[in-house]
Amino acid sequence: MNPDFVFVDECAPGIRWDAKYATWDNFTGKPVDGYLVNRVVGTRALTAALEKAHEKAESLGFGLLLWDGYRPQRAVDCFLRWADQPEDGRTKERFHPNITRAEMFEKGYVARKSGHSRGSTVDLTLYHLATGELVPMGGDHDLMDPISHHGAFGITEAETANRQHLCSIMEACGFHRYDSEWWHYTLIDEPYPDTYFDFPIG
Repeated sequence: MNPDFVFVDECAPGIRWDAKYATWDNFTGKPVDGYLVNRVVGTRALTAALEKAHEKAESLGFGLLLWDGYRPQRAVDCFLRWADQPEDGRTKERFHPNITRAEMFEKGYVARKSGHSRGSTVDLTLYHLATGELVPMGGDHDLMDPISHHGAFGITEAETANRQHLCSIMEACGFHRYDSEWWHYTLIDEPYPDTYFDFPIG
């Protein structure tokens, strides 16, 4: 692994994680190339900023749950191959009910060159510290639909407020949001803005 990359759980032990692409619980329906273990990796700069976000979230009664961080380019290539395969319907209803596999790329939900591969982008949500339960956000991770956009119609006022809590926490700690995915944030001062890495997570 690149020496400037670390396992987030080793450097920010209070943050929970569930690396979805290392599991069967993702839009491809199986573990993705490059994810050899269920852990989240990122640059040291990302981890430092996440520690600050974790502290800010705690002050509001929330914890952070990470779904993805660094993503090897081979994983993105795996997404591209999956998109070229015939639709089998196994994950469509949950993850892309209103668009085709190809439209995931056309509409910007999945990129051929992902910011995740630069090591300073993260997918995450909030949970309640008091109960451990996830905070309702009006849609799950990787729901590729307009309802996942910031400012989306069709979700409750409470869900809108919860998205804003996450956004406020992350933006206060040096991240900027991706407007089409409420869970996706990139470090503004990322250390490798033009480099796409491909070492496996493991």
